[in-house]
Amino acid sequence: MQLSLIKYPVLGIISLFLLGVNIKPVFSTSHPNVMLAQSTSQAAINYLNQGLQAIQSGRLEDAITAFRQAIKLDPQLAAAHYNLGLALRQSGKLQLAADAFYQATQADSQFALAFANLGGALLEGNNLKLAKDYLNQALQLNPNLGFAHYNMGLVRQQEKNWKEAIASFQKARTYSQNAPEPSYHLGISYLQQGKIDEAKVAFNQAIKINPKYAEAHYNIGSILFNQGKLNEALSAFRKSAAANANYANSYYGAGLVFMQLKQYKEAVQVFQYARDLYNIQSNLQWVKNSQQLLQQAQKLNK
Repeated sequence: MQLSLIKYPVLGIISLFLLGVNIKPVFSTSHPNVMLAQSTSQAAINYLNQGLQAIQSGRLEDAITAFRQAIKLDPQLAAAHYNLGLALRQSGKLQLAADAFYQATQADSQFALAFANLGGALLEGNNLKLAKDYLNQALQLNPNLGFAHYNMGLVRQQEKNWKEAIASFQKARTYSQNAPEPSYHLGISYLQQGKIDEAKVAFNQAIKINPKYAEAHYNIGSILFNQGKLNEALSAFRKSAAANANYANSYYGAGLVFMQLKQYKEAVQVFQYARDLYNIQSNLQWVKNSQQLLQQAQKLNK
């Protein structure tokens, strides 16, 4: 029996990934120089430094308290607003983080990092228009800010403006050469344009920087699968699962390979695992897809 893959295309999983948690801005954790104007109170600077020390020790709530105390003493202390934003973002308080980054830009209109992080917070909150405005402001102040180019690329991806997304990710890769994410999302954008060879090169570049980049291994597996290179695809899916044992797409992709190879017992195992992971992640559509293919594999295995 020939398995039809039209209903469950592998590229569909790539689209699923685009809608998932990986569309996530990068926030710069660089701390601005605390050498401030003489008018800044020493007490405010002391609280700022206490907050930075608390961050380094992993004491987020203590850091937030210290930064707020610094701001209370000196509302124009941009570094305190900025670091408060980083701490709040790390605590999952996105709106409060955005407010803090905004106050940092008001205290210092030349603070490129604050504009870029504000843009990232707005992007994460799905406010694309304002995110774009603040990211543009950051890049006007500092055209070499790699993570701002990267976040702009994510905005362009959300807009499905693949050409501009590619340009942004290429710049991000130039200025942030040790970050794998720009290469990965460059690959995703190339895929959306049907530029398979370019996408494969970009995914391999991401893996070169981070050999445990599960999503990049997975997408290489998807490309190889669609090219009919089943054993190579299976190897890529296995590398993806090895990099992240909870990455459900790896097992789903492996299941598709096993179905094509008529290794139905193995297909049953990986589809079960994919289904269970999708269920844990509350990804109901892909629970359904996995369950349907699991039932088909179980029937063929008999």
